[in-house]
Amino acid sequence: MPEKNTALSREFIAQQRKRLESLRKQILGEEEKAIADERASQEDRGDGQQDSGEQSIDLAQREISQGLQDVDKRRLSDIERALQKIEEGTYGLSDLGGEPIPKARLEATPEAVLSVQQEEQREKRNRR
Repeated sequence: MPEKNTALSREFIAQQRKRLESLRKQILGEEEKAIADERASQEDRGDGQQDSGEQSIDLAQREISQGLQDVDKRRLSDIERALQKIEEGTYGLSDLGGEPIPKARLEATPEAVLSVQQEEQREKRNRR
């Protein structure tokens, strides 16, 4: 069973829960807007032929959109995990080693479930 984190105050954790829930709501709203925008864009194009320049722009926009969606999915996953850790009493402890995540990191990135070094290693693995 994971060790409980007693280094963070109840008030801080309650504040972080509110921030995490707000972030989740914001990201989900942005995702819904992106889907609606894509549908509207497809409807605007209809069956009309596009020249290669327009097709290139559309492709680039879709790639950027997909990249942002991928980031949002990972961030949502981390937000859900952080909320779960609050329920477990392990918020602020790394998922990998159980060591405390600095409060300053949690203030900057409330969904942090890894230390900075561990996060950098995860990002390196994901780039491969």
